[in-house]
Amino acid sequence: MSNHLKADLLLVLTTLLAGAGWIFSKEAVAGLAPLLFMALRFSLAGAILIVLRPRMLFELSAQQWRSGLLVGVCFGIAMVFWVLGLDLANAIGVGAFLSGLGVVMVPLLGLLFGERPGRHAYMALPWVVAGLACLSLDSEFAIGVGEFCFLGSAVFLALAFILNSRAAARMPTLPLTAIQLLVTGGMTFLSSLLSESQDFAQPLSIWGWFLASVLLATSLRFSLQTRAQGLAPASHAAIIMTLEPIWAALLAALWLGERMSLLQLAGCGLIFLAMLINRWPAVRYWWRSGRHAPSA
Repeated sequence: MSNHLKADLLLVLTTLLAGAGWIFSKEAVAGLAPLLFMALRFSLAGAILIVLRPRMLFELSAQQWRSGLLVGVCFGIAMVFWVLGLDLANAIGVGAFLSGLGVVMVPLLGLLFGERPGRHAYMALPWVVAGLACLSLDSEFAIGVGEFCFLGSAVFLALAFILNSRAAARMPTLPLTAIQLLVTGGMTFLSSLLSESQDFAQPLSIWGWFLASVLLATSLRFSLQTRAQGLAPASHAAIIMTLEPIWAALLAALWLGERMSLLQLAGCGLIFLAMLINRWPAVRYWWRSGRHAPSA
């Protein structure tokens, strides 16, 4: 098996685990308070990384710490919005696509850092507007607090992505990831203390979903993603990783019995098309490399 094919299979599995993470989280917050769930999930995931290399945080400079903490704060805010959206929104599938708008927002928010987005970012915007219009105009769908939370999550995820890319050029990946997870765990725990009751008396099934979220949708997912990105060009990952909202919607339909109207499906399709347009250079490269690859 070639490295590119192995990477593609690992990335597809990564997106499947990410999509399954929506289901794991939804089931876990049926018992655990949403913010408490996120606090426990990310704190434990960060602690696992620390155990793997206990002294890595002490090797960072003050500037690296500042960069890592800034990324962690943005990611933490995004996760607060995300879990509130998961708890309040009517449909996971639609929420997954709204959160996926962060892919389109990255080049636009890059303007704040002096970066110039390509023309594909602007070409994607009309399709985003059309997709949101289909979602909001559907008689069975309403833009409520949960949906706005998912949109807020997309904004801060895009911002965290930009800051993370800049920080990753100046510090090792493992401690940067650990800082993000631990800061997110701390922020969500503080938010939980201020707004939720701390009830740990949950049935084993809830803790089972929690462990699945930590071990499969967080630790294993990012390990596979890192491994896959070391085997293939980033352009392969860029297009395949957009499968996450598709898996989330399909798994929500299979496991939770969610159903979307034709207009809602069209809206999700248009938003997914916007993500592809935004990534068009990667799509074109992936398609051409696939067509010209030598046959086995």
